[in-house]
Amino acid sequence: MSESRSTDLSPIEVPSVESHTDTQLHSPSSILSNEPIKLDIEHAVVEDDPRLWSNTKKTAVLFIISGASMFAGLATNIQNPANAQIEQQLHASSGDISLSLSLFVLVQGNFPIIWSAIGEIKGRKLVYLLSIALFIIGSAIVAVSRTIGLLIGMRIVQATGSSAVFAIGAATLADIYEPHQRGTMMGVYYSAPLLGPSLGPIFGGALTQGFSWRAVFWFLVIWGGIIFLAFLFLFKDTFRKERSVTYQNVLNSRLGEQQSLEAKDESRNISESKVDGENKTTSKDIEAQRPIIPSAIKDVKLSMADVNPFPAYLSIVSCKNNLVILIASGLTFAFSFSITYTSARTLSMYYDYDALKTGLVLLVYGVGSIAGSILGGRWSDRTLARLKAANGGVSFPEMRLESTKVAMLWLPLSVIGYAWVCQEQVNIAAVCVMLFLAGFLSIWMYSSTLAYIVDANTGRSSMAVATNSSFRGLFAFIAAEIAVPLQDTIGDGGLYTIWAGMIVVVECMILLVLYKGRKWREASVEREKQTLDAK
Repeated sequence: MSESRSTDLSPIEVPSVESHTDTQLHSPSSILSNEPIKLDIEHAVVEDDPRLWSNTKKTAVLFIISGASMFAGLATNIQNPANAQIEQQLHASSGDISLSLSLFVLVQGNFPIIWSAIGEIKGRKLVYLLSIALFIIGSAIVAVSRTIGLLIGMRIVQATGSSAVFAIGAATLADIYEPHQRGTMMGVYYSAPLLGPSLGPIFGGALTQGFSWRAVFWFLVIWGGIIFLAFLFLFKDTFRKERSVTYQNVLNSRLGEQQSLEAKDESRNISESKVDGENKTTSKDIEAQRPIIPSAIKDVKLSMADVNPFPAYLSIVSCKNNLVILIASGLTFAFSFSITYTSARTLSMYYDYDALKTGLVLLVYGVGSIAGSILGGRWSDRTLARLKAANGGVSFPEMRLESTKVAMLWLPLSVIGYAWVCQEQVNIAAVCVMLFLAGFLSIWMYSSTLAYIVDANTGRSSMAVATNSSFRGLFAFIAAEIAVPLQDTIGDGGLYTIWAGMIVVVECMILLVLYKGRKWREASVEREKQTLDAK
């Protein structure tokens, strides 16, 4: 069975097709013959193929979306150093402040599902522009808020606007890079939002101390404006309809309805068998799904009413390999969110650090995360290439997860080490070392799981990453709500010993997908085939 969604194209339809796909090798004899060439859907022939863009153009795209993801990461916790001032000036309670933070991360995690659906019809660029404009508006209104209710409401608007890049940023990279390059590029891309938890407290503390809490949000307005202009003038859309499973499914359905009506209008005397023969020009086989030709696309206009994101969401979650890796990814992110949130309290209460010093310590965690993201991504690509070569030049997505084994032994030990150096309030240098290791090792694993989610959901990477973001947001919301009560009750020692146990569970989940994921994924594809054939 083919390892990715594919399509049969005759030689006349493929004037220029890359011969270095990761799942299929095409011999010259097959190209010269009249036999159809089997291609996965993400290598369908398109105009102005983003995969063939120059390295300079691709790097520019990577730089722009990384800048967008960085402000999305900053917006999550840049408010923290200003919370005391906000509470005082807006006559808010600590519960109000906690609500503004937890609702932000919940909405930021789940709204990408909607943005992803819009992107599958309208393209990536429009979604970037709309979402960033919404983020700018939300930030500006927060900056002039006079009540805590308005601030909470506009923080939700901010979260809605900042969430899009988390879903379609990774999908954009999937548009322009081949699978064997994605681990490295995902690592570079994901290193940008990882700066948020580290630089957020530094920027927030400096701006709050130098000006006021409102300066924090005006800073986000300015940054958002710069990114908006970059997308408007420098970014070229990478989305191609022919390579989207969602778009192709909607289009097939609409064309089927249109052709059926036209056939009835043309003649009522055509036999049922002939009608059936003519209408079977588009295969229902999702493993060999033929992209609609451009002339047909022009005849059918799709609207947002055609795209319901929730069936696609449920389709992704219903695959065992996806569900297990999404839970593992969500728990890993929740751990990262929890450790940056609670360590700020620990440094303030037990080490008597102000906002700026706290930010500098948390920068250590951010540096470790960035190093883990970049190096882990590169190691992921090397592992995939090595295993592909050993498997006769054929790869499958689960191979990438082999690279996570390097970090599995040391991450739980690092988390336990962090737990007890904080509990015993030892020298700050020990805290910094443990924060660095926890950040480095956790993101080493996370970058590979994110790349796997993209690789294992060919043709619907945007929705797959949006689903991942949804799981992250839900688990982070829960972590934010329970972290402080647990920290106050059992201390950092107890809290992060529990987290070390959860990390072991996460690692078992990743290993389960590594060894069972291929079988599960192929079974899911077969079920989807049978469902389509039954229609």
